[in-house]
Amino acid sequence: MMEIPTEGQHNHPLEAVRQELRKVIVGQDEMITLLLAALLSGGHVLIEGVPGIAKTMTARLLAAAIQADFSRIQFTPDLMPSDVIGTSVFNQQTATFEFKKGPVFSNLVLIDEINRSPAKTQAALFEVMEEQQITVDGNTYKMDFPFVVLATQNPIEQEGTYRLPEAQLDRFLFRIRIHYPALAEEQQILKKFRNDFTNTVTGTVQAVLSKTELQALRRQTENCTISDELLDYIALLVHTTRNHPDLFLGASPRASLAIMKTAKAIAVMGGRDFVTPDDVQQVAYPVMNHRILLTPDKELEGATTDMVIRDIIEKIPVPR
Repeated sequence: MMEIPTEGQHNHPLEAVRQELRKVIVGQDEMITLLLAALLSGGHVLIEGVPGIAKTMTARLLAAAIQADFSRIQFTPDLMPSDVIGTSVFNQQTATFEFKKGPVFSNLVLIDEINRSPAKTQAALFEVMEEQQITVDGNTYKMDFPFVVLATQNPIEQEGTYRLPEAQLDRFLFRIRIHYPALAEEQQILKKFRNDFTNTVTGTVQAVLSKTELQALRRQTENCTISDELLDYIALLVHTTRNHPDLFLGASPRASLAIMKTAKAIAVMGGRDFVTPDDVQQVAYPVMNHRILLTPDKELEGATTDMVIRDIIEKIPVPR
């Protein structure tokens, strides 16, 4: 998978957020870059990795760095939809039902082990992730800005888990796969926390970006220039997944929009007001890797979705 470069990002306001996260997080630069791109794009992120590699910590520290409210929901097999979105409670004093908001009403919502709950509970997220609102008993409740869902799952342990519906996977802007740190990075982690039994190091992350500033950055991202040739290129990349012999399921138009939005975000973070083909290719992997399905034969051969995406990118001419 291509590395997303960080060169030229020192002039962007989100670089201050990056530096705050780097005070604690070691060796996850690509994840941090994609999380910041998701903030600019207004999308949700699925983080996939084994336990103990700072998925939850990164989400909590990101909320602290942007002055956002944070809530964490631990998904379990017995979790009900009302435990996520809230429920109507009868008020005896007024003889009326009042809606008590659930933990999803926050700015940055971490859903830990999202594949631990059955489809009924996962479906409770469909409306709020797509439309940023909850409808209960005929009443609609809007989410405050910003609203971003970060969900985690363990790709190794499958006992007691439920496969995420394709409709829900499609609502995630990115799927970020993270791995164990390199030896040098793990040595750095140990030295950073060797005298920190009470997690005081994590408290060093300061709020460096307000919600108002984030709104302005999103408007700047929306106004980033992308040529018609690049839009046609994005459409062709996604369309090819629907006719590729190695794929059982191709990417949806939502993937095209996600590539366009996140390519703009990468461009803006790089200090540019225009999108390049490199921006498009760099975000194509995390945008599409969870939206396409391999044929059974290719799965048996050990192929991966990233291999298919790479094949498509290499075969389609790049606009000049």
